[in-house]
Amino acid sequence: MTSVHAGEQLDHYRIEELVARSGMASIFRATDLRTGRQVAIKIPHPDVEADPVLYDRFKREAEIGESLNHPGVMKVLPDGGKSSIYMPMEWVNGRLLRQIVREQRLLPPERAVQIAIAICDALDYIHRNGVVHRDLKPENIMVDDQDNVKLIDFGIAGQAGARRLTFGKLSQVMGTADYISPEQVKGKRGDGRSDIYALGVMLYEMLTGKTPFTGSNPFLVMNDRLLNNPIPPRELNSAISPQLQEVIYRAIEREPHNRYSTANEFAWDLEHLDEVGVADRPELREWKKRRTPWLNRILFYVAMALIPILVFGLLLYIARHG
Repeated sequence: MTSVHAGEQLDHYRIEELVARSGMASIFRATDLRTGRQVAIKIPHPDVEADPVLYDRFKREAEIGESLNHPGVMKVLPDGGKSSIYMPMEWVNGRLLRQIVREQRLLPPERAVQIAIAICDALDYIHRNGVVHRDLKPENIMVDDQDNVKLIDFGIAGQAGARRLTFGKLSQVMGTADYISPEQVKGKRGDGRSDIYALGVMLYEMLTGKTPFTGSNPFLVMNDRLLNNPIPPRELNSAISPQLQEVIYRAIEREPHNRYSTANEFAWDLEHLDEVGVADRPELREWKKRRTPWLNRILFYVAMALIPILVFGLLLYIARHG
């Protein structure tokens, strides 16, 4: 598929307008001429079609979308009569969570919690069906006027039992720097707890107007996540309760085994904040201490330099006292 324009027909779909474009595909609003319903059509860019790995990823995304059936997940519509490569999907009314956060900067805690609970419900469903999103971020969450949500864009999702696909581009392997989990930064595939981490970051952002880890480029952002603690949310927004702050910390624990093990556990705490115990966390006291990769590197080289000296000293001691 080289190009599609408004007014053209693609099989039984009439293309209405381009609504979004990503690194791998373009999404159009279209009309299904058989039913008269609006749909979304996702069409891969030509270079995706030409790349076997990216093409396999696109097909897997379609397969995952067709297998899932939940009100919080965008549905891919099965259509076996396509004349070319594209993905028909349900049309979702609403706005991206990114637009909402950008416009409002700080969401009221009650609204942020309700949106997070809705996302937890969708995550619990996909995780129980063997799917991990792996690129959860505000750009991939649709929110309607009643704050119902839809998870969208399963382009780098993982599926239980599926073979692992390898990519040449960092962003396609790992997700988005601001939301990627520490284990993914380290090159691991990640599981449902990686999505829980990303949701914890989004909840932090909805409540404070900023993401917990920063840097002048994606690599420094990811490194900050491995080395430092974020500014406590209550330092940025006093409307956040100690219990809600504790829930955020539980979701963004650096080690996966310390996080919520399921999205359902995450949702339960959000729904019962008055029952959440608040831990005496060192992160609340030590967040101003900042470590950098340069300091780690210097300490590494100092340690390496000291090894020969220590070995020489040990040999000298043995020689004198042997």
